Amino acid sequence: MAASGETQTISEYIVHHLTNLTYGKLPGGFERYDGSIVPDGGVWTMAHGGAEAAAMGFNAIHVDSMMWSIGLGIVFCLLFRSVAKKAEAGVPSGLVNAVEMIVDFVDGTVKDTFHGHNKLVAPLALTIFVWVFLMNLMDLVPVDLVPHTLMLLGVEYQKIVPSTDPNITMGMAVGVFILMLYYSIKVKGFGFVKELTLNPFNHWIFIPVNLFMEVVGLLAKPFSLGLRLFGNMYAGEMIFILIAALFSAGIAWMAPAGLLQIGWAIFHILVITLQAFIFMVLTIVYLSMAHEDH
Repeated sequence: MAASGETQTISEYIVHHLTNLTYGKLPGGFERYDGSIVPDGGVWTMAHGGAEAAAMGFNAIHVDSMMWSIGLGIVFCLLFRSVAKKAEAGVPSGLVNAVEMIVDFVDGTVKDTFHGHNKLVAPLALTIFVWVFLMNLMDLVPVDLVPHTLMLLGVEYQKIVPSTDPNITMGMAVGVFILMLYYSIKVKGFGFVKELTLNPFNHWIFIPVNLFMEVVGLLAKPFSLGLRLFGNMYAGEMIFILIAALFSAGIAWMAPAGLLQIGWAIFHILVITLQAFIFMVLTIVYLSMAHEDH
């Protein structure tokens, strides 16, 4: 993996690799990177740099994150579907054996952690574990390979690790949070309101204090899910980029940079697997808490 072109500084190289391919609406009167002024009424376009992406506001879409996350989700579905069609009685081999090991591992984790009765939890846990793992796995692809290849096709920015985008990780976390609220209300009914207002101090005078603490604790759950995954994967990607930048420092740095890349990649295999496992386990734990109606 080599650093970017000769005219690009290390700082510009890092910023470029951490910039998403963003599509959105630039407001009227905004001055673009080439000096042109956006006409009144604004214009929908691809952002060129962080300033334009920020000017697009909330309606901007990270096209690369959406594309890679949805694509990896489709890969997961097709892969497991093909394995399910090949599964048969007898001793499994190859890919079938690997998938069965993953399914058994997730199923065992759900049985040990989830204490309610819900047929959705095990498939959800399997989907989360494999999908997050595949998104994290993209971190092992050389940082220059895909972005520089697509630059030849006119695509200037490209982040291929969806889990380094807080929009993706927080989006999944919010989905889990909605399920938590749904099952808390479905299983506990009015007991969920009592849980928020009469816990931990079981007296009406402490209702405001209880409500404040319980709501804060409740809202902390999706943040603990999404930001933990994002922070770990973003830091890992940053280290890969910094190591890749060493290749532009001269021939003397080629061998050390290569060794650092290999060493960090081997260690990062553990990180990407552990982060997928943690996201899955926390999801199971939170849903289990939502089913506790005692």
